Amino acid sequence: MFKGIVVEKDAQGYRASLAEIDENRLPAGDVTVRVEYSTLNYKDGLAITGKGPVVRSFPMVPGIDFAGVVEQSDHPEFKPGDTVVLNGWGVGEAHWGGLAQRARVKGDWLIPLPKRFSTRDAMAIGTAGYTAMLCVMALERHGLKAGDGPVLVTGANGGVGSVAIALLAKLGYTVTASTGRPGESDYLRRLGATDVIDRKELSEPGKPLQKERWIAAVDSVGSHTLANVCAQLRYNGVVTACGLAQGLDLPASVAPFILRGVSLVGIDSAMRPKADRTAAWERLARDLHGPFLEDIATEIALPQAIDAAAKLMRGEIRGRVVVDVNAS
Repeated sequence: MFKGIVVEKDAQGYRASLAEIDENRLPAGDVTVRVEYSTLNYKDGLAITGKGPVVRSFPMVPGIDFAGVVEQSDHPEFKPGDTVVLNGWGVGEAHWGGLAQRARVKGDWLIPLPKRFSTRDAMAIGTAGYTAMLCVMALERHGLKAGDGPVLVTGANGGVGSVAIALLAKLGYTVTASTGRPGESDYLRRLGATDVIDRKELSEPGKPLQKERWIAAVDSVGSHTLANVCAQLRYNGVVTACGLAQGLDLPASVAPFILRGVSLVGIDSAMRPKADRTAAWERLARDLHGPFLEDIATEIALPQAIDAAAKLMRGEIRGRVVVDVNAS
């Protein structure tokens, strides 16, 4: 038996609870992992609270991330004792996830955790940080270099935004953070932001083409915010889009793309090929440094995850939430 969060939907309604789970109920997979840490992402908040149709089968153990140690393996790349990390692949949505003390998954979904990181570090980074790294790498592929101009990060207090700021600042970029919580300005400046703006500057409907401000941006918000970011990018600017905190819609014009040569790059992290995942985690190990992880992360025990998910959906969580699945 092991402990985990279980989401159910039946005649009694939609609910999430902490439960004792028989290991025989674990889904099919060729690697069993003793989970040490998981985390709470936006998708996990949706899954636990039921505020979005994330969970595709019931009952479900949520948690799109986990880090831990291999207990059993029939996969040629992994053996008992290996430390591994998982991000995405539909885990926590269609396949039991990481908010539990055990997980059984396909070995092809796992990558070895870089030696520089502990399993706790890995979840302080999590899918949010791994996604932020994919965004930065995409900006680099576009040709962006430090010194080219200011880079905007929207949703700055969230997990993606916080890691993106820290990464970009470490790489020498001048970073502007957009946030709905101006009281967190000191935190954002500690991460490396040079300037902090109120998200209201970007969240309302705007003109198709606006004053040029940013050479690049990392956006986790979508909707009017992303449309305004595109309209304010400089000539040949680029924005990576990886989130929908404001909405799925994009009420934009083609003007920035055909008059300023702006590029909009979509970033998917859930189904990313293994080579991309490995490269991103290697870059994180190189470019993300220790004190930042302590500042960005709040640690909770597994029984607290349900309440924390509700706070996450209310916008009351700053940075990353690390879940110690073995703490009570």
